Amino acid sequence: MSDYVLSINKEQLAALPTVDFQGRIILIDTAAKAHMALRALAKEKLVGFDTETRPSFRKGRPHKVALMQIATERECFLFRLNKIGICAELKDFLENEAITKIGLSIHDDFNAISRSEEITPGGFIDLQSFVRQYLIADISLQKIYAIIFGERISKGQRLTNWEAETLTDLQMAYAALDAYSCLQIFNFLNSGAFNPSESIYKIDPAELNKPRTKDSDSQQETAPQQ
Repeated sequence: MSDYVLSINKEQLAALPTVDFQGRIILIDTAAKAHMALRALAKEKLVGFDTETRPSFRKGRPHKVALMQIATERECFLFRLNKIGICAELKDFLENEAITKIGLSIHDDFNAISRSEEITPGGFIDLQSFVRQYLIADISLQKIYAIIFGERISKGQRLTNWEAETLTDLQMAYAALDAYSCLQIFNFLNSGAFNPSESIYKIDPAELNKPRTKDSDSQQETAPQQ
């Protein structure tokens, strides 16, 4: 067992520069666009994955998943599920074992998706489990990304209305970055370029047992989506 783990506190996180999504964003809001997007995605071997759900401020009144993001190295497709639903092609894609999908807290995503469609996810890798072999103790996407890349993903758009008639540029950029970051993290770790022993975020594992303030990102990504 290692004598250290990697964890970043909220003060260290807040001091980091923010990162922006630099790729192409493709909004999918019709059946025809979904068909074209999925034809392109069927050629991929590895993609990033995430979802967004309109926040619910009433206990026991969860919303359905409104947006599904699927990212490649070049672009991110934003499927507006509240407008087009989950078509048979998208269901097949999500169940396809031959295409690896990288996400975070996948169980929570598919618990929420099951409110609209029963899907048996195939080919998924959950970063919360994957990063443990690199001694990363944190489980939020924001903190994992910060430990690896020294940059901060802004969560300012997280609680906005994902069922709005028109998504803002800020919403789309936020959503695309979350899915792309999952892919980026996996590829970087898998390349062997990350050495935990060189990280500035090493702490004694005993520190994890002390009371810690949960940041909003951790709460969102470890609790079932609302």
